[in-house]
Amino acid sequence: MRYGISLDMGTSGTRAHSVDLSDGKILSTSVTECHPLPGANIMDHLTFCINIGTDIAHRIVMDTVNKVIRTLDVDLKKVERVSICGNPIQLSLFQGIGVEDLAFAGENAHKARGIKVLDRNAGVFSAVDVGLDVPDGCELCVPPSIRHEIGADALAMMYKSGFLEQKENCLVTDYGTNAEMALKVGDDIYTGSAAAGPAMEGQSIKYGMLAGPGAISDLEYDTQWRCLVLDDDIMPQPGDMVDFNLNMVTAEGPMHGKAKGITGTGVVAAVAAALGGGLWKRGKLTTDGEKMVFQDGVYIDSHDISEACKAIGAMRAGHFTLLEKAGIKFDEMQTMYMAGASGTYVDAVKAREVGLLPPSCTKIYQYGNTSLAMATDILRNPELLDELQGIADGIRANHVMFASDPIFEQIYVMELAYWDEGMSMDMYNMYNEMMDIQPLPKVKGVPEVFRVVARDIPDLGAGGLRIIHDIGTELKGHMPGCTGCKKCEKECPENALKVEDDKRIVVKTKNCLGTACYRCQFSCPDKVYKYDLLRLEG
Repeated sequence: MRYGISLDMGTSGTRAHSVDLSDGKILSTSVTECHPLPGANIMDHLTFCINIGTDIAHRIVMDTVNKVIRTLDVDLKKVERVSICGNPIQLSLFQGIGVEDLAFAGENAHKARGIKVLDRNAGVFSAVDVGLDVPDGCELCVPPSIRHEIGADALAMMYKSGFLEQKENCLVTDYGTNAEMALKVGDDIYTGSAAAGPAMEGQSIKYGMLAGPGAISDLEYDTQWRCLVLDDDIMPQPGDMVDFNLNMVTAEGPMHGKAKGITGTGVVAAVAAALGGGLWKRGKLTTDGEKMVFQDGVYIDSHDISEACKAIGAMRAGHFTLLEKAGIKFDEMQTMYMAGASGTYVDAVKAREVGLLPPSCTKIYQYGNTSLAMATDILRNPELLDELQGIADGIRANHVMFASDPIFEQIYVMELAYWDEGMSMDMYNMYNEMMDIQPLPKVKGVPEVFRVVARDIPDLGAGGLRIIHDIGTELKGHMPGCTGCKKCEKECPENALKVEDDKRIVVKTKNCLGTACYRCQFSCPDKVYKYDLLRLEG
């Protein structure tokens, strides 16, 4: 038997297939519940790599990847080829190459710091050299990035969705932490990436989780709201009926007792329910305790809704900006492609109502994990790399850096005012008009929705799905001057940190919030704790 392994290196976790290279059949699937590096978004991972070191970040990532491939239930000694897909930062961490050129964007920034822009074109490398536990001679196939923050995963969503063949104006978005998106107008393609944050992946939410068994993935209305919970095959099944005004379960469903948390699509459904029921006003839920209670003890609160609203605002600002750059009005953009787990499970109609899709969309196509799907295509046919390189070369001209774009900034400020301060849409549009930006139209009619796949990963293989919890490692270090007061341990919101008897600090990387938190360092009364001094041992 000749085996291959395809990998999707995502900001929220790693996904992998084992494949029979003789016939191309998927044999098994393994996924992690989160990313092994500290933090919940790409900027946290990037900052960790810059501050702590590329070598340490690479070792942590490879430790997790090797744990994942060992669970695929194939003889790793017979693996002949590995293919991978992901954004530029995740692929750089995987390959163990520097990320400084990604951290500091722009030619001037590179010159000022003496940074060399690294080659991220398509290539075939040694899988052993990057640290994979596979035989010598095993190939590693890596597809190309498009631009600074638009990587192979963005190329995958365009290639696998049919977006590139579409003749009408259309948008495609991977609904994840980085929200890669592209607008096609004729033969021109405009790309961008909105730092939406982890809420769309169910992260930074109290009971948030990735799309997996036990995740509340949607709400269905029938006189009251019914929870939809993912079963062991990651398919949504009926859960309990709930009344959000009373915050109680009114009727038990087949999935009663099986909910473990809520994924990003469930949060979007909750936002739609809160807006439709008038439960969200000026940045707060009006329900008892500022909570929306689902089933089996799972709930979301005002903070969770606020995190989701920020993500929605960033995505809408990104769509807005691409349309403005292309000189296209909303009414001229009616076809939308949705990729990623959230793009698969989310109710597209609800998503359009809350702003995740342009209100003008009349046709919506929902795809699954296009990144893993393209990696698997490459595994079956390595010559596809040349075709993908040609596509990437052809769409590099119209990339928009949202972080420094005035249109994106203007729209995002309006989004925050709309969600958090209760700004009316009339005032939202009035301010945009003052900046010579088109108004945001109202949602009209019911769009046609085409669910191309039933679940995020359509084919799990005969071996089924395994979810890996034992990932990440520990960072350790002694802080000169530490008194062992354990204030840092007490302040850690994720219980990721322990102070041992010899005053050694131990941090579990997968639980740590990284640069988004640093409460451990800030809380040190003697200011001797330095997070960046922590290191791997061994």
